[in-house]
Amino acid sequence: MADAADWRASLTATERYDNIQKLAGLAAAAGLTKSAFELESEAYNTASSREEYDATCNVPAPAAEPPIPSPTSSPSLAPDSNNQEPSSPGVTIGPYHNCHYIASGVTAAVYRAQTRALKVIVETHNIEPHNPHREAKILSLLRAAHAPNIIALLSTFHDREQRLVLVFPYQPLTLASLLDQTNPNTSPLPLSLLRPIFTALFRALHHLHTAGILHRDIKPSAILLPSPPPFPASSITLADFGTAHHPTLSLPSEPLSQKILDIGTGPYRAPETLFGNRAYGPGVDLWAAGTVLAECLLRKPLFDSRPAHEDGNQLGLVLSIFQTLGTPSEETWPEAVGWRTPPFGMYRVFEGREGGWRGILPQSGVDEGWRGLVEGLVRFESGERVTAGQALEFPCLKGDGDGGGDGEGGEESS
Repeated sequence: MADAADWRASLTATERYDNIQKLAGLAAAAGLTKSAFELESEAYNTASSREEYDATCNVPAPAAEPPIPSPTSSPSLAPDSNNQEPSSPGVTIGPYHNCHYIASGVTAAVYRAQTRALKVIVETHNIEPHNPHREAKILSLLRAAHAPNIIALLSTFHDREQRLVLVFPYQPLTLASLLDQTNPNTSPLPLSLLRPIFTALFRALHHLHTAGILHRDIKPSAILLPSPPPFPASSITLADFGTAHHPTLSLPSEPLSQKILDIGTGPYRAPETLFGNRAYGPGVDLWAAGTVLAECLLRKPLFDSRPAHEDGNQLGLVLSIFQTLGTPSEETWPEAVGWRTPPFGMYRVFEGREGGWRGILPQSGVDEGWRGLVEGLVRFESGERVTAGQALEFPCLKGDGDGGGDGEGGEESS
């Protein structure tokens, strides 16, 4: 019989992924706090043989249920750039008439009522980390503090079915839809768009992090834009606060050292959440911001990720991160030493993309300032990531952030 080292070496990533899928049903049915990823990792590390490992993972799964949207994804307040209101009659929600459905998520549905976006909470029970009442409190505090580049919560009310409704300004465009609509062969996104967008994002994050607030779902669809471009940084807002963590309001359900790991969206999830570090901090937003910036330069996501409802998407994302950046070691990722599921010795060692960030990001159209900013944000050790305040001092973001830039660093999109 092969010894422990031999059976682990012969276990492929595909086999481990299949076992994670088997364990997903058990974790959900039993209401376990551990994810299937953590359960498989424990089996991998503690089993004395391949037979014992297979027996632990080969559990009977409950009947399959249809996939649901990711619990870490919120419906966008601006799903497209069509600024024309539908001609067909809409529904009435509270004092708003002619409201038209535009998007939905796990806990809410969003409607447009002329210049307003109405987020109707359809799930009456809080599904942590989703908590619409906490979301409203956080946004109210941010508006009272005149937080820059944060979506304004204009009001709240209960409709005739006693559902909570959050009222926001309607924005006709998101960074996600902008990336979809502009010519994907034009790489990177032009500086005239990049500079105001990321000036606004880092202004928002700087205010949030200074106040101890984590957004936890930075992604292109959470960045709302006016239409059409060009636009000043002051007109760009950060939305989707449904899973935000507040240093006092969130404490009853999520102590600072025991935060929920199931946060973020797909390829923008930070590696510390994938390996069980519940004491994570602002670094989760900074990593995500870096991957969003890289996507604007590459015109495709920096990392590959399976659909969010498939539990095995975590393993695929981990492998994509390691293949791109290189497999971390205890020397390159010291904060991960001692974590519940450390990333060392479990995966094939990848050297990372040849040439480092020069090989990852396009050679043409990307100056060293943008490349350096991505490199400063997308790094394993969260304490070494560039802060939002430091990002605003990078030369690529200095200058006329409210004027849209001067157009250097890439051709205008078509």
